[in-house]
Amino acid sequence: MPKAKPKTARKSAHDAIALLTEDHRKVKKMFKDFEKLKKGEGNDGAKAALVDRICTELTVHVQVEEEIFYPAVRAAIDDNDLMDEADVEHAGAKDLIAQLAAMKPGDDHYDAKVTVLGEYIEHHVKEEHDELFPQARKARVDTGGLGAQILQRKQELQQRGGASAPPKNASVYSRGRRKQLTDAGNDRDTGSHAGLQFAG
Repeated sequence: MPKAKPKTARKSAHDAIALLTEDHRKVKKMFKDFEKLKKGEGNDGAKAALVDRICTELTVHVQVEEEIFYPAVRAAIDDNDLMDEADVEHAGAKDLIAQLAAMKPGDDHYDAKVTVLGEYIEHHVKEEHDELFPQARKARVDTGGLGAQILQRKQELQQRGGASAPPKNASVYSRGRRKQLTDAGNDRDTGSHAGLQFAG
């Protein structure tokens, strides 16, 4: 009995859903912090730093989901509509992140875009927690194995300062799906991505 506790702790620490949920919690707090900064004056430097952190966190999170988690879940569950909606929601978030990367506090609609991004992410997270994650659990997706891959990939991306090209191990990816997402994002994007490169 005593030996079961550390074993469970290790499994939880590398569980994909637990890792993604922790990302959601972290970003939610950042958006709340931004709303507090909006109410003060002379906070442009703090705003810029916080939004940079939000965009980096989301960029890495989106990429590991698209490269590792989503393909595995799509293959395991019988709900292409749900997965397609998640893909489109990611494309919309990328578009707002790219716009914010090209802006600075004080620019027209800067605060509004951060707030809308937060609302967008909140809706997306709710759908993942209410629908996608439960279906992944029910389908017995190997969340432990995926979690280990996610941890490794996140470390690679964070060392490079954000999302980048896909890893050489293409077994965790759907290259065609990534192209669809890139095309969807480009259709909506009216400006440059200001140096933020997503998978592709």
